[in-house]
Amino acid sequence: MAELVLFNKPFQVLCQFTDEPISAGQEPRKTLADWISIPGVYPAGRLDYDSEGLLLLTSDGALQHRISSPALKMPKTYWVQVEGEITAGAIKELSTGVTLKDGRTRPAQARKIEEPDLWPRVPPVRQRDTIPTSWLELTIAEGRNRQVRRMTAAVGFPTLRLIRYRIGDWTLDGLEPGKYQKITINLPAASQPAKRPMRARPAKAPRRTRRS
Repeated sequence: MAELVLFNKPFQVLCQFTDEPISAGQEPRKTLADWISIPGVYPAGRLDYDSEGLLLLTSDGALQHRISSPALKMPKTYWVQVEGEITAGAIKELSTGVTLKDGRTRPAQARKIEEPDLWPRVPPVRQRDTIPTSWLELTIAEGRNRQVRRMTAAVGFPTLRLIRYRIGDWTLDGLEPGKYQKITINLPAASQPAKRPMRARPAKAPRRTRRS
């Protein structure tokens, strides 16, 4: 059993509980400590300062590894507002893999969607009267730095707003920005410390009976 915290991270909140020292006159940035007061929990994975949505926290090391390890390829789904009217060609490129400076991405699940029913962002996304925007849903199983933003830019559609909706089986459903929910889950056997296997002892040679 492990405790998991589902948090809807607002825009411009650091995915840590403390910030670096700030310069004179600089406004302090908001951190998880402004929203979460549960002792001993830490983020399982990260979400950029300028991104919103689902962040998972736990005090269980095995669960944290299971969620955040790139080797385990836990899928993550994002709702992405991009600049411009996204094309079928761009969706296909995102689906098959995009070449970035650090290599080609794995195939993703990408589709155009209607604008989701979301909370207003503060501050709002800057709108241009002459340039439309569109939304897509993108599911990836990697964790490169600012990967979604770099992927959409690579196919010609810069990201304006980025919201993580799902991690594995957990979603944002029912969570308002800045709110969290605590749940208890059963860890799979693979997450538990492995027991040392029993070794069979070699059979003893039969004792010889002495003839009288």
